[in-house]
Amino acid sequence: MAVEPLLRVQAVTKTYRRDGQPAYLALAGIDCELRRGEVMVVVGPSGSGKSTLLRTLNGLETIDSGAITVDGVSLTDPATDINRWRTDVGMVFQHFNLFQHRNALDNVALPQRVVRGRDRAQAERYARELLGRVGMADYGARYPSQLSGGQQQRVAIARALAMDPKLMLFDEATSALDPETVGGILELMRALARDGMTMAVVTHEMGFARDVADRALFMDAGRVIEAGTPAEVFGSPREARTRAFLEKIL
Repeated sequence: MAVEPLLRVQAVTKTYRRDGQPAYLALAGIDCELRRGEVMVVVGPSGSGKSTLLRTLNGLETIDSGAITVDGVSLTDPATDINRWRTDVGMVFQHFNLFQHRNALDNVALPQRVVRGRDRAQAERYARELLGRVGMADYGARYPSQLSGGQQQRVAIARALAMDPKLMLFDEATSALDPETVGGILELMRALARDGMTMAVVTHEMGFARDVADRALFMDAGRVIEAGTPAEVFGSPREARTRAFLEKIL
């Protein structure tokens, strides 16, 4: 019997409309799926729709048409609680988005109390456990302004994990970091993959994409141009547009 994908995206379309400007088709009939424990990487040039796709997966962007389901729950079903949806789909952004007026421990503990209803002791205990997991055990009392970019991103990852998500989304999580810091964050993401976390990752780090991913998508102009295993997409791409992109970055 076939195993139902954890994530299924079917014919998803998204158009941006701004007053006085032509409509912009950001996603044009996107199809993809992801099984439990798999890692999918999404690559492509700037403006290709990669980040928009991820933002639709946790409900930060609405879609015009199509369907998105996670663990059998439909995002477009009027009965679906969008706030509950977001607790099941964790997201790590390029620019961290930490609460600047709260220390690292509170950044990880507070969402648990507000969203998951955990008491302070339980939330802080789990927050300390997660800060240790991401290499930040000694930094719980520090505020974001006292942390480096890489340290802030580690706290952001711990915060997303604190919701016990079924799916983790990483939107160019290393692109705002200095080169010396990138390797540590990528290794942390590799560890999450080894632990069986289901992940969709927008990235320009092709070594990571080759090593960790089970599936790869190449996007351009709001469309999936090519999809397959990393060996297929990066090693022997079928489409001329994919080959042209890879020649510039590999």
